[in-house]
Amino acid sequence: MSLVVRQFPCLSDNYGFLIRDEATGKTACIDTPDAAAILKELDVMGWKLSLILNTHWHPDHAGGNAEVKAATGATIVAPPEVAKISAIDRVVADGDVVMLGETKLEVMDTGGHTLGHITYFDAEGQIAFVGDTLFALGCGRLFEGTPEQMWTSLSRLAALPDETAVYCAHEYTASNARFALSIDDSPALTARAGEVFAARERGEPTVPTTIAREKATNPFLRAGDAATFAAVRAAKDVFRG
Repeated sequence: MSLVVRQFPCLSDNYGFLIRDEATGKTACIDTPDAAAILKELDVMGWKLSLILNTHWHPDHAGGNAEVKAATGATIVAPPEVAKISAIDRVVADGDVVMLGETKLEVMDTGGHTLGHITYFDAEGQIAFVGDTLFALGCGRLFEGTPEQMWTSLSRLAALPDETAVYCAHEYTASNARFALSIDDSPALTARAGEVFAARERGEPTVPTTIAREKATNPFLRAGDAATFAAVRAAKDVFRG
C-alpha cells in the first residue's frame, strides 16, 4: 500500500499537505500553515487526523498547531525548536522514525533555514516533505543557520533517489526561475523555466518536484560547494526580478 498526498493552497503562497496511509487510513498533516484550511480539507475528504508533523517553528508552519489539535485530538510531532510557539507531544530529531499506520517516515536533519529544521522522508514511497529547506528551483533563506549548514542539508536531500517526489511548502517557483535564469542560461534550465511560467499562467502548481529535476536545474544544488552556495544565496537575497 502507499501514501496518498492531498495538496491544497493556503495563506498567500503556502501549500498544505494531508497525507494518508492507504493500508490503515491513518492521516497526518505536514505543518499547520492555516488551521481553517486544514480542517476544511479534512472534512471534504472525510479523513480523521492522527498526527501533526512539523518541519520547523515558523508561524506559517506551526502556528495552527493548537487549533488543529483542539479540533482533532491529533498528536503534535516536531523538532524541539517548535516549542517556541507550540506545545509538542513528541519531540523528534535526525534518525528518528515516525509511523503513520504502516508508512515509515524517516526524520532527517535539514537545518539552515532554521537551526532545527527537519524533513520527513518516506523511503518506500520515495516522497520527501522538505518544508522550507529545498524549493523547486530554490532553497530557503538562511534565517538562523550558516551557508555550510544549509549546504550540508541540501546535499543530504540531493543524495536521495532521483525519483523522490519533493513536496516543498511554498509556491515560489516562478520567482526562483527568474533568479536562476539571471545566473544560468543552460538549455535544461531555460526549458524548465518556460514550463514553470506556462504552468503558473494556467494557475497550476509547480509542486511537487523531484530530486532529479532539482539536481539538473536548481542553481543551489548545482553550486558544488559551500562557498559557491553562499555566494549564490547572497545573490538571491538581493535579487529583484
